[in-house]
Amino acid sequence: MRRKAEVLRAGKVGPYEVLACRDDGPAPRPGQFYMLATVEQWGGGEAERPFLPRAFSYLRHRDDVLQFLWEDVGPGTHRLSWLGASDEVWLLGPLGNGFTPAPNPLLVGGGIGIVPLACWQDEVGGPALLGFRDAHHAQAAELMSGALELATDDGSAGHPGPVTELLAAALQRDPGVTVYACGPPPMLEAVRALCAERDVPAQLALESGMACGFGACFGCVVPTREGYVRLCVDGPVLAAAALEGVT
Repeated sequence: MRRKAEVLRAGKVGPYEVLACRDDGPAPRPGQFYMLATVEQWGGGEAERPFLPRAFSYLRHRDDVLQFLWEDVGPGTHRLSWLGASDEVWLLGPLGNGFTPAPNPLLVGGGIGIVPLACWQDEVGGPALLGFRDAHHAQAAELMSGALELATDDGSAGHPGPVTELLAAALQRDPGVTVYACGPPPMLEAVRALCAERDVPAQLALESGMACGFGACFGCVVPTREGYVRLCVDGPVLAAAALEGVT
């Protein structure tokens, strides 16, 4: 059910926007998502954009307070970035299927893909391997609650190079992990391939454009070994072994 939620606070971590709102709806599970839109002036930008709500994984849920994190990269995230305390936002969710617990978790996140991993690390522990473009973006690592290793594309923080290089080294040390990953498609494809080569189970939180969030529009279909699925109802978390690849 769509409902209004009051914004309690809004701020920034590095280049990312952080928003907390009060919500008395159902408790979410890590990996699930919400459809968000502002109550005021949604559709009031250039060419009346944004038209549709935007899908966001949640960062944390504690004491009826939901937290979200995004980067201002388009008309939807730009409009949401105007929000401040006492404003209102439309919420629809929690939606979709999240992560499933398994022994010896290892979390792998790229950029904004750290979002569903933050609440997952709160619950299951385990180390996190996090990759960012640079040290400025890597400030978001402070939102995690447990052990972590950093990688940056430009080498300005942590390991110089992609986070999948950290993953390859971690799997060499201990192939008995279960990998949980979220990030851009090229990163997720590299994670999937590494885990497939080593027969390591992995769960991937995929991204796709979503118009409705509950399976009506078929706008978020992705191919699997058994045919197409809708990420909003069959995912967004899918077993890596179910995928031929991530595109």
